[in-house]
Amino acid sequence: MATCFRLRGCLTLHLPTAPAIRGLRPRADCLVATTRPSPGPAPIRRYARGTEGLSSALLRTDGFVGGRWLSAASTFPVYDPASGAELGLVADCGVSEARAAVRAAYEAFCTWKGVSAKERSSFLRKWYDLMIQNKDDLAKIITAESGKPLKEAQGEILYSANFLEWFSEEARRVYGDVIYTPAKERRALVLKQPVGVAAVITPWNFPSAMITRKVGAALAAGCTVVVKPAEDTPFSALALAQLANQAGIPPGSTATGKVLLHHAANSVKRVSMELGGHAPFIVFDSANVDQAVAGAMVSKFRNSGQTCVCSNRFLVQRGIHDSFVKKFAEAIKTNLCVGNGFEERTTQGPLINEKAVEKVSLSLSIHCHGFNIKCLTSRNTFGKTAGFPSLLFGILLMTLLDFGRFDTEEEAVAIANAANVGLAGYFYSQDLAQIWRVAEQLEVGMVGVNEGLISSVECPFGGVKQSGLGREGSKYGIDEYLELKYVCFGGL
Repeated sequence: MATCFRLRGCLTLHLPTAPAIRGLRPRADCLVATTRPSPGPAPIRRYARGTEGLSSALLRTDGFVGGRWLSAASTFPVYDPASGAELGLVADCGVSEARAAVRAAYEAFCTWKGVSAKERSSFLRKWYDLMIQNKDDLAKIITAESGKPLKEAQGEILYSANFLEWFSEEARRVYGDVIYTPAKERRALVLKQPVGVAAVITPWNFPSAMITRKVGAALAAGCTVVVKPAEDTPFSALALAQLANQAGIPPGSTATGKVLLHHAANSVKRVSMELGGHAPFIVFDSANVDQAVAGAMVSKFRNSGQTCVCSNRFLVQRGIHDSFVKKFAEAIKTNLCVGNGFEERTTQGPLINEKAVEKVSLSLSIHCHGFNIKCLTSRNTFGKTAGFPSLLFGILLMTLLDFGRFDTEEEAVAIANAANVGLAGYFYSQDLAQIWRVAEQLEVGMVGVNEGLISSVECPFGGVKQSGLGREGSKYGIDEYLELKYVCFGGL
């Protein structure tokens, strides 16, 4: 394999105080709380890892097209968001590489669609087995390129592999129908057939799971794929391509690049999209406060708040508001520790890049200065891409606020449904009648009732409104890659 690494000198982490963001100064009524102090006098461990400790067999830099590793005319750098160290230079695939990838995938499709469901299942199972065998190395790659704490990365790899296991089983359950028509001499058949080549574009926040959730379903259905991973986290995708190749999956393509598909084609194409959300988290007076706080912690701060189903709007009923705020603030101060994802005590890794930090800091500045609210900021002394877990709460309820009170169930539901997106929503209540009402009324694709962690391989993932089209995972996920064909069989 020809490698294209051009590693610069790795940057040694320096740990400045929180950066000053345009006009952002603590108000007189702002409370500042620090994260959990370091145990003992030992300083925080500094990292200048680069590719140190990463598997050379899985760390690929070329595009994977038609079963071969191919370089491109240009490259782009990928950085460790925690240290700023350059991890490597990855092939920047352009128009010609994209066309070659689609051609190769189509040629493979002509054969793959005829492979029996049992054989497709076997190939996917082999890929799953290889992921499990290499789970530690795959997790380290995720942490290196995304900054995600290693424990979370390890969890993602298992979650990711489980999609391959699930769809290896679903491949054998693609059933059609026989319909008896009014005419005695006819029979109607409904066949399910693969749509063809699937273009898969994935985000950086779950660089492994977002690939297997789509690609596993596509391959199980008989499709082939062209994967375009996020430019911030391409190494996970390339590592998966390496293992898929070892598993004997017929040649597909993983084309890395900053810009691969600039505009959608003007022809009609089957589309499935997951576009994120603005999840409400509602706590009613009847809720178990401790349970609600635990759910809030996992739904808000997983992956440093960088998931599409993270809670963004906290709505707490007046009677329980103060108790919830007190316990939630204490949980933030006690349980969150910002640092490098490879550090064992880290619960909050860095944000993906400096633009993400600027976005969060600007939002904090607007909230802290624009409204009559209090601000509790959990500060730290870790690097320039570190986020600062913050709790904003006040008396007024406005859609721009992260936290606020409400009085009635109807008010909470109306506020929750005011967004133009609807991916996930969460609420806590012990009132069974209220649980049914609110679960049915929330305009989202997924609802967590007394639960802050809702993603599961077996359950459909997707949203309503502008949160996207279609569903991924579950028995429904494979339908996105299948066409229905009606066959009328006459002359019987």
